[in-house]
Amino acid sequence: MKKIKEVQDPLEVVGCAKGHSYNELIQNLPRHCKFSPILIKQIKEIPEVVLRNLGTPFARKINLMMREVSTESYRARQFTRTQINNRGVLYGVVLLKHHVIDIILEYFHERWPQCIICLYNEYNHKTTIIDEKGKIEAFDSPLKNVVEKVSKNRDVIPYFNDIQFSGERIFETLYNSQFISERENQSYFKRMVPDKCFELPGMRSGVEKRFRNKKINDYL
Repeated sequence: MKKIKEVQDPLEVVGCAKGHSYNELIQNLPRHCKFSPILIKQIKEIPEVVLRNLGTPFARKINLMMREVSTESYRARQFTRTQINNRGVLYGVVLLKHHVIDIILEYFHERWPQCIICLYNEYNHKTTIIDEKGKIEAFDSPLKNVVEKVSKNRDVIPYFNDIQFSGERIFETLYNSQFISERENQSYFKRMVPDKCFELPGMRSGVEKRFRNKKINDYL
């Protein structure tokens, strides 16, 4: 029986498999806050090998846009601080200028499928929720009002009633238990928590700053 030969990406063969494919660009570029439908038309007029090899200023521009979207999404998933009430409503504040709120909600939904997730976006002043069935809905209301509204008709859940403490306390406990002064590596810490992350709502007064040495704090 002949072995079926695996189909290899032709762009990888010629060493140009960088950047993003047509499908990835068409699917994710509209998430950028400065997206225009004209960009899609321009993309389709340029060979994919050029776009993925960053061979033109336009290719570099759209790949930068894609990176900005993915970076914002990644940092929101990693550094959003949340709290949960005794009715199984998980809530927090984000700062998202790109259209990635659904990605963040779905991330938390996968981790807490039995909860309603509420996130308030400081950038557009909207509170967006995802329920247990994965339905997403946005409100022009403050986070507190939305949390109270969705919590009203839900029963108290004993499990969540037992974990009523702030997100700050969670991370304070985590860092105190894991931090070993003799193994301090501030350079690594700085790479893992870039300065830009301290602009995020949950990080502005986060416990991480207290675990940086004076030299880095002076730099900030």
